[in-house]
This record gives sequence, C-alpha cells and structure tokens, in this order.
Amino acid sequence: MVQTNHTFHIPVMGTGHSIDSPIRVGQLGIDSVISVVDDILCEKIRKYYSELYDLPYQSIARSEIDGRALRITAYLDTVNEIVEKKFNDLKNLPFFSGSEKDHYFNLMPDSSVLRQAYDYLAGLKSDGSFTKKANELTEMMVSGSIDVNIMSKVDALRVSKNSGDKDPIFSDASAALRGYANSKLNSALVLSAGFNPRLYSYLAEFKDFYRNQAGEIKKKIVLKVSDFRSALIQGKFLAKKGLEIAEFRIESGLNCGGHAFVSDGLLLPVLLKEFRDKRDELVENFKPLITSFYESNGWGDRLVGQKVAEPKITVQGGIGTHGEVRRLMDDYQMDATGWGSPFLLVPEATCVDSETEKLLADAEDRDLYLSNVSPLGVPFNNIRGSGAQIFTIQKAREGNPGSACPKEFLVTNTEFTEEPICTASSQYQLLKIKQIEESDKSELEKEAEKERVIEKSCLCVNLGSGALIRLGLEKPSYGRQEICPGPNIAWFNRTYSLKEMADHIYGRSESLVSEDRPHMFAKEIELYVDYMESGLKDIDSESSEFKKLDKMRKNIEEGMEECLMISDQKAYKDENLESIKWTVEKQRERLNKIFSMTA
Repeated sequence: MVQTNHTFHIPVMGTGHSIDSPIRVGQLGIDSVISVVDDILCEKIRKYYSELYDLPYQSIARSEIDGRALRITAYLDTVNEIVEKKFNDLKNLPFFSGSEKDHYFNLMPDSSVLRQAYDYLAGLKSDGSFTKKANELTEMMVSGSIDVNIMSKVDALRVSKNSGDKDPIFSDASAALRGYANSKLNSALVLSAGFNPRLYSYLAEFKDFYRNQAGEIKKKIVLKVSDFRSALIQGKFLAKKGLEIAEFRIESGLNCGGHAFVSDGLLLPVLLKEFRDKRDELVENFKPLITSFYESNGWGDRLVGQKVAEPKITVQGGIGTHGEVRRLMDDYQMDATGWGSPFLLVPEATCVDSETEKLLADAEDRDLYLSNVSPLGVPFNNIRGSGAQIFTIQKAREGNPGSACPKEFLVTNTEFTEEPICTASSQYQLLKIKQIEESDKSELEKEAEKERVIEKSCLCVNLGSGALIRLGLEKPSYGRQEICPGPNIAWFNRTYSLKEMADHIYGRSESLVSEDRPHMFAKEIELYVDYMESGLKDIDSESSEFKKLDKMRKNIEEGMEECLMISDQKAYKDENLESIKWTVEKQRERLNKIFSMTA
C-alpha cells in the first residue's frame, strides 16, 4: 500500500540498513522500503528472524535453480508473516494503557483521521459506547507497507542452470522482480536507478500488478524519477502495457543518501513546480492507454466504477525540518515526504551497528563527501572514517588492494576480461594498477590514478556488514561497514527514539536540529556548485564536458531565481529561509569565479 497512516515513509538505505525496517516499524503503521539487491544477505537475515520468532526455516542454496528469486520470496514472506503477527498482537492490546497500541496512534500526525478518532475515543472512557467505538477503531487500523526496492540497472546477466546460457530471465533485476512478484506481499515495488525497458516489460508477466476482478491492485508500482519528462516517458511505457503508476518519487540529485544520480542542475524547487503544475497531464496521458489495454484483453469490467490511478507525487532528499515539510506539501502540493538519513540514528527503525551509529552522530559537514567508491561509476555519498574506508586503505597498503568479489552483483567492466568483472575486485585493481605503472605518465599522475582505482569499495559486502554486526551475525571486529548518509546527517547529533523523530517531522516538539541549519534548498545549491567546481578541474573550455557543465550552470542559475522567490515568502515554523538568500549570493560568486578560471 502506498502511504496510509503517515505522511512520511522510510526509504531504502543501502542493502542492509533498512533490510528489517518493516519488522521494526511495520506494526506501528509506518511504511518502509527493503532492498533485495543482495539475496545472500536476505537469506542470512531470514535465518536469524526465523529462529527469533520460532518460524520454520529451510535454507535455499544460491546454486539452486532460480535460487535468487526463491530466496527473495522466502525472505519477503517471512517479513510479512512477522509483521502480521506483531500487528495482530498489537491490535489485541487494550486502549489507553500505555501499550504499543497507544504508541501506534500517538505516532500519527494530528491531522490523521485515525488519530482524530483515537483522540475522540479518549473522551468516551466512561461512556457506554466506548467498547463499540474501540472495536470499530481497531478494525480501521492498518499496518505499514512492506515496500521493496529494485535498482533497475543493477542487472548482471546470469547463466541459466537449465541451458547453461545467459538468460535475461535469470538476470539479477529480473530474478529480484520475480522474487517480489511471487511473494504474498500486498505492497509497492519501488523501481530506481534508471529506465530498464526489458525489466519494465517483464512486469507485465505478473498478474498482481494488474487489477483483479474487484478492481484492486495487490502490488503497486512506484517510480523514483529525476524530472517530469522522465516520469512521463516511463509512465507511458508502462501504461501501454496496462500498468498503472501509484506514485512518482522525486529525489534530489545530490542532497540525498546513497548513489547520487546527478541531474543537469535542475534544482528541486524547479522540478517540484513542474510536477505541481503539470500533474494532471500524467493521468491524461496514461488513462487512455491503460483503458485501451484492459478493454483489448477483455478486462474492461475491472475498470467499471474505478478510476485509473492518479499517481501520488512524493519527494525525498535532504529534508530536515517540519517547516521544510510544510513548504513541500503546502506550496508544492506533494502528497508525502521521504526521510532517510535521519532514521539511521533511530535504532527502533533501522539496522546500524553501534560503532557506525556513533560515527554518524559525531559527523560534521566536513566528514561527509561525494565519493568515488562505487563500482557503478556513479558518485556515492559517503562518510570519512567508516569501517569500509579503513579496511580498503589497509588492504591497499599491504599490497593486496580490492575485494575477492564473492557476490558479483556489480560486475560491469570488460576492460581486461571477456566476462564482466567488478572494479572493486582484486582482479581488476591489480590489472589496472599494472597498466598505470607501465604507462608513460608522470609519477604524480600515476599516483593520482592509482588512488582512484583502490578507492573503490566492495559495496555488495560492506553495505550489509553493519546490519550483520547489529544483529550479532558478525563480530564487531569484522568491520568493513559502509554507510551512505546524505549531507543532512551532519545536523542530527545523537540517537533518537521513533517518537522523537515522528514528533520532529510533524512539528509537535522542539526541533531536533539547530536554527542555523541551512534550508534544504540552500544546501542543494551549494552541493551542485561543489560538484561543478570539482568537474571543471583540468578540462578544456571547448570540450563536451565543459558544455555539459555550462548547461548545468544555466539550470542552476534558473533554480536560484526560484529559490530567491521562495525566500521572500513567509517562513514556516523551523524553516530557515534567510539561509537561501545568503547561499544564493555566495554560490553565484563561486560560479562566476570557477567558470572565469576555465574560460
């Protein structure tokens, strides 16, 4: 289900940090997103929780035919069973006894229909109708959605156990999709990291993505998109196959956690304004295609009395105060917001080991940076001093750079081999370093290139390491913890309870961040100028790279004008609009300076 009790969701965070978030918060009505990139990690976590909740467990070998899909289905069904059990146990608790049932309602926004019904019920304690009303309210309760993320282009081809050939059906993304589609979940699939036509076409093979006889869709589709044009193109592609989009999830290109899929300098206010002003176009473009598909398949009756879904529009990336939430939802008419990095400091919600938790709590702005560690070649938000960084540097110093590559999810490079290998692997790094050393470049250039090679981290293993340590499945000495917070984490300086974070999001308490925290729109401007300054180093003003950055500059300047218009408006509570004005002034000066130096 897409957004129910709350107006925020917990997005996917790495492979491990939200791997069990539904088990932690699902019974409390909060939606969260699991990554299923790593089926090996899923299998380990399934075994752990099966033993913890006394559920039957039978291991599924990676080598088994369709083993990846089977493992993912088994894990998701286990999570679903646990959340259902915890939720039903919670529903059976009495009201107003300080129980988890009260916690469920007290977490909700004051505007929620269920929260208002709960507050009304509190005034009926001595009334004869209390029991009836209490039972009615209990029946209205719903658990949080167990949503699943698939990175569309993390899609290594695998050899079929039947034919011995590489079969697209057994590619990593296809198998993950099949694993989700075959699960018992009634939730949403979040597709991110780009448009994969083959994967999108494969969605049409599974009936749960279509309306049933009652007109209901069991498994909904959420697309994480970078701009309106992308939403329209991808949505129309799916609509031609009768597939409806339940939600478009907009994310800042740089002011986010994890991989940073940098846009052409289109700042969030510009993107959100276009979605707000054109959202009717989405339904207008999708509806006739979907209707035509259903009618051509003889399913027209499934749409009778039903509306083709109007996609919800949500936003995430760098949100830090209730005032910013108000700006996004009131001014830009967003339906909900996603809060990622701050929840890394909420142990009730995410799976982070204590050492990494402390690293995050102590982090300052200078500790957070856009790194080169991802084997995908996409900028990756990172933190200095992580277990993974220490481990990677130590291995290189010992003359043994890289990883053994035990999972092979990010094998994309064919520079030295016929079969793709990972740029974080020892195999690739030793070959690349040898090539660099044998080149005729200067020693300074060689050292700089080698540093970029050995910086790559084994994300497949390291992003799950912290979760395994937290659950006691690895010793803390194992280390290697990789974590990918957004820059926003610098303003959250301790661990928080789930109630504290919910109250902060809904503006029910004193802000958890200081008043001088820059507005999310201001921070995004700064991050883009940082990115361009780095990109402009040592490039020719006639090069295609320069032209691309010059286009980005023009888009940023347009975005800054939009931001200045916002800064002239009345601020919401805990919204630092003044920071936008001085940020625009400072970053304009920087832009002019760095481009004048390149010209």
